[in-house]
Formats: sequence, structure tokens, C-alpha cells
Amino acid sequence: MIEIQVLTPASPEERRRYYREEWDIKNLPDFIAKSIHNREFGFDHFGRGPNDRYKVFQTTNYLKRFLRGKTPFAAYCSVAFYEKPRRRDGWMKAELVFDVDAKDIPVRTCDCDGVCEICLNQAKEIVCGLLDTLKGDLGLKDIHVVYSGRGYHVRVLDEDVTPMDSDVRAQVVKYLVGADVPQNEYGSDGMTYNLEHFTIPFGYPQVFTDRVKYSIMHLQKDSKLDDVNDKLIKDVLKHRHLLEDDKWGLFKNQIGPLRYRKVVKGIASLNMSLVDAKVSIDLKRILRLPTSLHSMVSMKCTEVKNVETFDPFRDAVPKFVYERDD
Repeated sequence: MIEIQVLTPASPEERRRYYREEWDIKNLPDFIAKSIHNREFGFDHFGRGPNDRYKVFQTTNYLKRFLRGKTPFAAYCSVAFYEKPRRRDGWMKAELVFDVDAKDIPVRTCDCDGVCEICLNQAKEIVCGLLDTLKGDLGLKDIHVVYSGRGYHVRVLDEDVTPMDSDVRAQVVKYLVGADVPQNEYGSDGMTYNLEHFTIPFGYPQVFTDRVKYSIMHLQKDSKLDDVNDKLIKDVLKHRHLLEDDKWGLFKNQIGPLRYRKVVKGIASLNMSLVDAKVSIDLKRILRLPTSLHSMVSMKCTEVKNVETFDPFRDAVPKFVYERDD
């Protein structure tokens, strides 16, 4: 089975075969190739982390020679653009990144120890939700999705977001994942109305509703939410079928208004773990280089052209995996 063979580490010989026989500089995404001279590169040669840092390549050909000569365990490049990348000096801007790692999803429906087809599909579902909000609500367009080997990186390069500081990026993360419970009091002409998030079909309340629904529908009986006991979790699981048809009012009544408020608050807190927020707010982060090999799982870090149809077990498997002995 390819699924079994592919999720095992690559040997040094397999790494050499990949970079010298299969890897092609022509597959490096344009958003990396065109800015290569402004990015910092880092490498892990022995599986101990990227300790070979501050590398700079003026052209893609220099990168090609390095990868084919060194055949590293892992390769990375910065999301930041620098005037002097060798010293990480003269910071210019940085991609806005969202890292969805399958093994860290807080509502995984599988029980694997690392990653598997089930949790990788969940990661893709989360990415699709993020893309809908980034494109629909925020109007962003220069967005690239990269399969990282164990999940996905959503990399945004719109000029409206690349200059943002860490504080603003943190607020964008909270908006995207639904980490803040919307206020339910709305005023008009001196009048105040109490409206639940699920009654407002646009803006942040709609984003929040979508994220809450996703998390509730993927909760397990052993899931933990802040200030929510096991009995309440059990009741949520019992009545969540109502949300399949968006019957939020009935669901709230079955749970009870006060208990519902606890659930929503707990889900909002949990939703912060749908992405790795540290990656999003770090202005000098390095990420796996698209086209490089994730040697721990023997999969290619691959730019995803069509998220809906992308299958990592078909589209990100190196040739050497198919030639392994059973």
C-alpha cells in the first residue's frame, strides 16, 4: 500500500535519488523564484532541525546546484523579504501565512499517531474554509496553497497584507478561525437588539458560525473544551445533527441557553488551534521550500493548483516510494 510506504522516512540514498533524478528547478513556484534573491534559505542536513541558516541564492541555478550537491534532509525559505537576507537585515515585507498541520488539528476524527489520510483530508477541509474567507470576506487574491508533507501552508502575498505587523496578523488569525465570540447586542436608532451569531448571514458572525459548526461536527466524546464538562459534551454530540440543516435555534434550546453560551465560548478558544498562530505572526519565519522533500514522511512539498482535487497520496509521492520493496 502506498499510504503505508509513503509515511516512512526517506533514506539518504533515496534523498540523493530524489534531488538528482526527479527534482526539477522548473517546478519551483514563481512566487519563490522571482524573489529568490530577497529570501533567506535554511537547511537541515541530518534530521535535527534547520541549523544551516542564512543561505542566500542570487539565482535559481545556484539553488539547483546546492540541492543536487547537498541533498538535504529538509529545505526551507523565509516568508520575509530582506534587502540583505544573509543577515536578515533590511526587512521589507512578509507573506501572511496560515499553517494547518494535520497532526495538530484539535478535533481530529482519526486516532493515528502521526498523519493519515483521514486527518490530511480534515486539514484540507480547514484550508478550504480559510480560502473562502480570505477571498470572499477579505477580497484577497494573491494566495498560494502548498502541501507541506503533513498538512498545508496558505501563503498570502497581496500588497495589502505583506507589510502588516504581528499584532494585526494576530487579529486576522482570530477572524479567520472564529476565535472571538461575536457580541450579540446590536444598536440602531437608539434601540438595542440581542441577536445570536447564527442569525446574521454575513460578516464575522457568519465566519464564526461556519467555524463553530465545523468544530462541533468534528468533536469526539473525549474532546475537551474550556469550562465544558463531559455531560455537556455528550449532549452536544447527541443534538449536533440539528446543525446539519443549520437548525441553530433548536440546537440551542436542546442544550439550554446558558450551556450553549459555554459551548460557544469553549469552541472559540479551541478554534485558535485550527492553525498554528505562531507561524502567522512571525515576521521572519522559514517554511518548507515547495518542491523539497519532507524526508520524515517521504513526500514532496508541493504547490497545490486545485485544492478540491488535490490528493497528496497521488500528487506528492516521489518516484522512489513506488520502487521500494514491500
